[in-house]
Amino acid sequence: MRKTGKKVNHPFMKILAIGQNYVEHNKELNSQNPTEPVVFMKADTSALRNNKPFYVPEFSQEVHYETELIVKINRIGKNIAPRFAHRYYSEIGLGVDFTARDLQRKLKAEGKPWEVAKAFDNSAVIGDFLPVAELGNVQDIRFRLDLNGNTVQNGHSADMIFPIDELIAWVSRFFTLKIGDILFTGTPVGVGAVKPGDNLKGYIFDKKLFDFHVK
Repeated sequence: MRKTGKKVNHPFMKILAIGQNYVEHNKELNSQNPTEPVVFMKADTSALRNNKPFYVPEFSQEVHYETELIVKINRIGKNIAPRFAHRYYSEIGLGVDFTARDLQRKLKAEGKPWEVAKAFDNSAVIGDFLPVAELGNVQDIRFRLDLNGNTVQNGHSADMIFPIDELIAWVSRFFTLKIGDILFTGTPVGVGAVKPGDNLKGYIFDKKLFDFHVK
């Protein structure tokens, strides 16, 4: 029997994301601080890896970068207690949650869900990861985004409204976490628009974890 194509095995992965997890970011978007984590999901086709270029979608005139610490889940878990959450990850990385801000703004005003503004193809940049053992205290991680050589976002995990372990416990109430799942933990202040020709570089401390262009 003639083969019609090459079979490719992809690791199972879903992308969970947290919104409004930094006070100063909420201020810049005129949003209230939440009393519990704001959770949304991105499609598997949202993932953009290996420093591939990001193409601005034709349906938006205002796509914003949102740089975030991301957590890779390494074991199956459900209804995880916060005190055990640290057992479910051993690597933390850096990513970008691209957001069609104009579309999100319109949908919010109409009281409609805004997944299409957050979960479109290639909207979740997944950079490299670092071992937690190397990073030390996960509540003392500093990260930044450089846009065309200028630092536009500086983040510190200590500023999260809901720390990483609390987030893992919370989302596991609703979704079974599986090996390879990715959790975006929210963005700090400093979000802004991208345009073709831009270069984005992301760092945790002094380690560069992504470097890609916008087209």
